[in-house]
Amino acid sequence: MKPPERSAGRAAVNVVKGPFRRYAGNPIITAGDLPYPANSVFNAGAALVDGETLLLMRVEDRRGLSHLTVARSKDGRADWRIDPAPTLPADPDGYPEELWGIEDPRITWVEDLDLYVVAYTAYSAGGPLVSLATTRDFATFNRLGPMMPPEDKDAAVFPVRFEGRYAMVHRPSPSIPGIGAHIWLSYSPDLKHWGDHHVLLAARNGGWWDANKIGLSPPPLLTDEGWLLLYHGVRHTIAGGIYRLGLALLNAKDPRQVLRRADEWVFGPEEAYERQGDVADVVFPCGWVLEGDELRLYYGAADSCMALATARVSEVLDWLRRYSSPA
Repeated sequence: MKPPERSAGRAAVNVVKGPFRRYAGNPIITAGDLPYPANSVFNAGAALVDGETLLLMRVEDRRGLSHLTVARSKDGRADWRIDPAPTLPADPDGYPEELWGIEDPRITWVEDLDLYVVAYTAYSAGGPLVSLATTRDFATFNRLGPMMPPEDKDAAVFPVRFEGRYAMVHRPSPSIPGIGAHIWLSYSPDLKHWGDHHVLLAARNGGWWDANKIGLSPPPLLTDEGWLLLYHGVRHTIAGGIYRLGLALLNAKDPRQVLRRADEWVFGPEEAYERQGDVADVVFPCGWVLEGDELRLYYGAADSCMALATARVSEVLDWLRRYSSPA
């Protein structure tokens, strides 16, 4: 029997061991879908806003510099409505830390502020650093400025306070070879002054898939068992780096306590749109949304397009228990 035909450039759902299933319509957004010229679109923050899924996407223009643009969809899968111009362009005149663009946003709804807090990477003359902005409508933004000195990125704010303090996950990169780039946790009384820094999750050593360099992916997600953490690890090979994803679980009341960390990666580049692009072999999510028990993971693929994978939270927690031991 002749197999059913597939649309050009579209991959079927990939059956994998892990809980995440690729959407059959991947990639969901490419540069050709944008209403203005661009080189690529990838690494989007995500949120549920007014009954729709909103993506705050990193768009790289044809100079090589990035800005952020909003896309909206009623079902979070298709029929994306994209802003006709950059939603949040870099502002190097007012904020010199944005000289070479802004990248990789993570979105958190902070209830006691009644605001979305967007953590993003500002690319300064001194290197990338963590900046914050707030918004209610994703049309106007209030920049809070840089929070950490270079080099630092992969940041997100928790949606709740811990003993009266805000908390942020981020990833400084040491300049000393061999030290490793680890995930850190810091606290603030006001979202401006940060301290009480801790290494939260250390990059492993040797031949591990997440040796030497790791970083946060989407913002931490609160579950019945604790804060679910999805992070990326970089495996350096003779052909270049491979970006894969791993899972950890943090204590719900004290996120400094790592309860579990899986040994194996849970999701990695397999499809052509993940393995071929501006940067090969990359899956890089900055956002996920939860509706009921369905978790929708939005990720940049090969630094070239946006893709979607789905899972049940219960399946993700079951997988984490199976492939980890208590920390």
